[in-house]
Amino acid sequence: MKTPEYFNELCTGSLPGHLGIVVTAVSAVEIRAEIEVKPWHMAPNGFLHAGSVVTLADTACGNGCIANLPEGAAGFTTIELKSNHLGTAREGVVECVATVAHKGRTTQVWDAVVTNKMTGKTIALFRCTQMIIYPKE
Repeated sequence: MKTPEYFNELCTGSLPGHLGIVVTAVSAVEIRAEIEVKPWHMAPNGFLHAGSVVTLADTACGNGCIANLPEGAAGFTTIELKSNHLGTAREGVVECVATVAHKGRTTQVWDAVVTNKMTGKTIALFRCTQMIIYPKE
């Protein structure tokens, strides 16, 4: 199993790295990642930008997919991401816990819950579907 350090290095120089997303735990069924809320995560209205939350969840789900690619797979791409935004944060740490709902040969489905670590309140719920990509023969 790949380590959190592997995924943090993988994200360096890309959007998750620029946003400061840090993977904290990896297993075959769960990925944990978080961001410390900074001014660049905010929308002009002073609340956490939905795009920051979506990027956190999509990154956690995508890393879960990478950690669980079937043998022979070359990678994946997100084909659907559904979100329900229920709250926000203005400071502190926001955590995402992504859990696998389906690990197939051609698709994976991951569910994610984003919470405010300070208050424990749910910020958003996600369902993410990834298509598994295989090399062309």
